[in-house]
Amino acid sequence: MTATLADVVRALETRYPPRTAEQWDRVGLAVGDPAAPVRRVLFAVDPVAAVVDEAEEWGADLLVTHHPLLLRPVHSVAATTYKGALVHRLVRAGCGLYTAHTNADSAHGGVAESLADVLGLVGTVPLVAADAPALDKHVVMAPVDVADALVDAMAAAGAGHVGAYERCAWTTTGQGTFTPLAGAAPAVGEVGRRETLPEVRVEMVAPRGLRARVVAAMRAAHPYEEPAFDVLELAALPGDTGLGRVGTLPEPVPLVRFAADVAAAVPATAQGVRWAGDPDMPVRRVAVLGGSGDSLFDAVRAADVDAYVTADLRHHPASEQQERAAFESAGGPPRPALVDLAHAASEWVWLPRAAVDLRADLAAGGTTVETRVSTRRTDPWTGHVRQTSQPEGSP
Repeated sequence: MTATLADVVRALETRYPPRTAEQWDRVGLAVGDPAAPVRRVLFAVDPVAAVVDEAEEWGADLLVTHHPLLLRPVHSVAATTYKGALVHRLVRAGCGLYTAHTNADSAHGGVAESLADVLGLVGTVPLVAADAPALDKHVVMAPVDVADALVDAMAAAGAGHVGAYERCAWTTTGQGTFTPLAGAAPAVGEVGRRETLPEVRVEMVAPRGLRARVVAAMRAAHPYEEPAFDVLELAALPGDTGLGRVGTLPEPVPLVRFAADVAAAVPATAQGVRWAGDPDMPVRRVAVLGGSGDSLFDAVRAADVDAYVTADLRHHPASEQQERAAFESAGGPPRPALVDLAHAASEWVWLPRAAVDLRADLAAGGTTVETRVSTRRTDPWTGHVRQTSQPEGSP
């Protein structure tokens, strides 16, 4: 059974929820008709002309890229601009364009986890944990004999899911009291007479986005004209996804060997792999972040790692980090050491995993697609000169 573009988007957004993208980011479907059939999906880091060439040559129905084509607002996609020309080419070829960027960075099975996995790290946790999904606690008072029905109704509306458990609720009993006023139609008691009776207190958690639905289900199942209830917003807790990953190597290795292992694990680029630190220092605990990572040095230091693997390290932040590490090392080797990759190389390792996961997710729903990872080099640098001599008097 052939998948539609809507089916593929649904599968991608289940794995890489758009709500987890950074606020400045632009992810999701950029080109394409959700009703169009999708038989072939090409994965790539960058939406550039060479990749669109490959998509056309292979007959792809969808191009999934990590980096957005239209990150900043535009008022035109006329073919007189290079980005507009790419949009026109994709439309003429019947090929959609979908972006999974910072939402794929953070997700399970995403860019950070994939980089950690190819480096052999185990026991990984987020470097900067994202907040777990926002939750409410619903607290309802009701007659004792309707407690089970009330829990069932609220659970059917989405309340009471905790990890691998459903219909989770806590109840206790107490005394409720009220006096119906003129115009009331009480289910229990009479107008003008104070009532006191045993009641049950039911507490259930639910995603904040389901608040209206859960309250409506509670009201429909509750026998009272005016149920007594509270909806409490729970404090945000760290979740198990987020930017970067921290893990450990099975055995410590010298920094110089670790850097060589990193170079062997990612695609070769003109830049290669640079490192900074004592070549003989043992590396065991490692932080990784695909893409530009020098904005997270504070989090890296707090993680107490031996080495940090990322991309696009700039001169001043890297220099200051090394100076600080040397100052705080108390005579030992400065930590963390830095291992700097080309941007695209640090993120490419996610693509094969994403392609496999998409096929599996669609197959579970009864549809099939063919996937391929782009073979076109999109790193902008095409050459590198290793310097073996230098001007007289230079350091």
